[in-house]
Amino acid sequence: MSSTRTPLIAGNWKLHNTLADSQALAGAIASHVGSGLACEVVLGPVATSLTAVKQTLAGSAVGLAAQNTYWEDSGAFTGELSPALLLDAGCSHCIIGHSERRQFFGDTDAGVRKKVSALLVHKLVPILCVGETLEQREAGQTLEVVLGQLEAATDGLDAVALAPLVVAYEPIWAIGTGRTAKPEDAQEVHAAIRARLAELKGESWANTVRVLYGGSVKPTNADELLSQPDIDGALVGGASLSAENFLPIIDAGVRRAES
Repeated sequence: MSSTRTPLIAGNWKLHNTLADSQALAGAIASHVGSGLACEVVLGPVATSLTAVKQTLAGSAVGLAAQNTYWEDSGAFTGELSPALLLDAGCSHCIIGHSERRQFFGDTDAGVRKKVSALLVHKLVPILCVGETLEQREAGQTLEVVLGQLEAATDGLDAVALAPLVVAYEPIWAIGTGRTAKPEDAQEVHAAIRARLAELKGESWANTVRVLYGGSVKPTNADELLSQPDIDGALVGGASLSAENFLPIIDAGVRRAES
């Protein structure tokens, strides 16, 4: 498989792991990755562990991701973290628009777009999550929903500004359920995402954008998913919480890069 896109394997730890647990897991992953692999690796711990995990990752090629941000640099926004603060904590990436944020915490398409813009201003890589519910999928609305979220999040931003963008397709019905989209079905959505990005911002840029798959990615299905031409890596939830499960997925990313 020939692609100039470097695979990206990102771990979203969600609301898991104490400070000590986060450092131990980050250390095991950093030891495996070392100073660099053929694929990129990023970890997303809880906010209270960001600086400690950054220290643990020192000397390795593993990047640090926040799980959310707010679009203002500072102000009377109790409980929020700005891109400037994430950068100060050592982050290189930030996950935004995750379905759990949309479902439980009121994230809207308009708010996600503001977050994308704010992260780009601060030279942080947005990992933009898009995905449909089971009901929407069964109603044949997958592409309408996914591409609508994609368009809303990138509206008004040109390809130059959006250069660092990473998109993560996470079918909501597959997150934490053990159900995974068939590789060919995931590929269909990934190809549609890339095609729509080409329509919106230009084909040459769209061909550089990494589109990750998320939704019950495991060591047993990682290779099959990453064998698809438009699947450039994975955003991993539950399987990223142990080195035993996450390291084989990283190795699948390396195989993708070397194939």
